[in-house]
Amino acid sequence: MAAHQKHETDTIGDVGHAKQRASALAALEFGRSYEFDDPRHEWRRLFSELLGTFFLVLVGAGGGVVNAQSGGAIERAAAVTAPGLMVVAIILFMGAVSGAHLNPVVSIAFAARGDFPWRRVPGYIVAQLAGSTMACLVLWALLGRIGDLGATQPGAGISATQAMLMELVLTVGLVSTILGTASGAQNVGVFGALGVGSYIILAGLWSSPISGASMNPARSFGPDLVMLDFSNYWAYVVGPLAGALLAVGIAWVLRGPGGDRKSLAAAQGTLEDVAAEKAGPNSAAPASGVKDGSGGSINTSDTD
Repeated sequence: MAAHQKHETDTIGDVGHAKQRASALAALEFGRSYEFDDPRHEWRRLFSELLGTFFLVLVGAGGGVVNAQSGGAIERAAAVTAPGLMVVAIILFMGAVSGAHLNPVVSIAFAARGDFPWRRVPGYIVAQLAGSTMACLVLWALLGRIGDLGATQPGAGISATQAMLMELVLTVGLVSTILGTASGAQNVGVFGALGVGSYIILAGLWSSPISGASMNPARSFGPDLVMLDFSNYWAYVVGPLAGALLAVGIAWVLRGPGGDRKSLAAAQGTLEDVAAEKAGPNSAAPASGVKDGSGGSINTSDTD
């Protein structure tokens, strides 16, 4: 009886492995994987996006608040450098959990590129907006409702339309950097975090007097909501969204369709890999490889 049960278990395992191999080969041949959703880990991903966006906005908006509270002690160069460094840290310490999008237009761009399931985009956006709002509420509680709570606004003499166009151009560069460093063609690994953070700093250094260099509707949402002033918010939605979609088109021109394994891992995180490693070598989802249709990971090293 024990031998018969063991034979059935082995048979089930062989069938599951065969399905995984088939999904892996399909992903390799067509350059993309099927959409997936693993509810066991989604709450971790959403919490990761909320926490990451909280820290990003705490630093990004906090520069303006602290500057107002301290009578101008924060220089512009420091104010625009801090968010870039924070993004580097966030990507490095929890990018494997959710992909560390931290930005609604990044989630949309990854989905449009074929690297992220569309059905998970709304949850990511809600978590990002919530994280931004929480950061601004914390700044208000700590330092008061000063410095417009770090709101991004058009600069002196700059119209909302000009700010929108600046945000569009800046976001094309940001999302191009994100998609490029996430691509398997570039093969930069964790150094992608340095590329993204460096771009944010560079964009802020030369353009923040024009539009605030937000490039992120979630970054602009929190201060506007807490201050109850959405008069210019449209510019920080339309500009980044249009810029992100243009960047997706540019990525297609440069590298063709998305969906390669490295891009999938960068966009979606690798929680399944971590879970598989903890489960041991007999887990149904091997520790690394292509994402399968159920959110698992498929090891493609033995497909020959």
